[in-house]
Amino acid sequence: MSKDSRSLTHSCGCLAAIVVLGLCALVGWRVWLTATYKSRIYTAVGEVPPRRVAIVFGAGVQNGRPTSALADRIEAAGALYHAGKVQKLLMTGDNRFLYYNEPAAMKAYALELGVPDDAIVLDYAGRRTYDSCYRASAIFGITEAVLVTQGFHQARAAYLCDHLGVDSVGYAANNRHYRRLLRLQWEVRETIASAAAWWDIHVARPTPVLGEPIPIGS
Repeated sequence: MSKDSRSLTHSCGCLAAIVVLGLCALVGWRVWLTATYKSRIYTAVGEVPPRRVAIVFGAGVQNGRPTSALADRIEAAGALYHAGKVQKLLMTGDNRFLYYNEPAAMKAYALELGVPDDAIVLDYAGRRTYDSCYRASAIFGITEAVLVTQGFHQARAAYLCDHLGVDSVGYAANNRHYRRLLRLQWEVRETIASAAAWWDIHVARPTPVLGEPIPIGS
């Protein structure tokens, strides 16, 4: 084997080792995060500790209606409200584009489920989970909340809220059965997003879109 070939083989081996270590770090961080917050995530309405506010995270709309994942979250939040576990629902999602309005679609569906209008507060700048958690504290004055989202997303949401001033517990919106391939896609995406959450909290510390305070957390 020539010197150049040996050098190329060595470089490829080093690159492969770096990739493997990187993947191990991503997975290890996700595993740690999930284990750390597992005890604060509830799957039954009756077990959820009462809080004034539930934060309901966006998950996409299609033709102006919530996706099945988002509908699951809204239904779970409605169940919390009707059980007297929360008094307000902060519905946070993306509204950057003219014909895409997650919070409005979330509110419309919640009204269909019998949640009164005065119990719903909309956050139109919840473009990412980080933004939603940041604004929950900075704009809406929330210091504690129930986080409503699917189980795979709960640990990251709780981690972000913890570091952005919101003491939280989670209620897992897992009422629907999702296709295995879709669940796998979510898990892969969440593993990457969990690492991005660490970066945002400890390194980048971005400031999302802000505005005038709208306190609902007292």
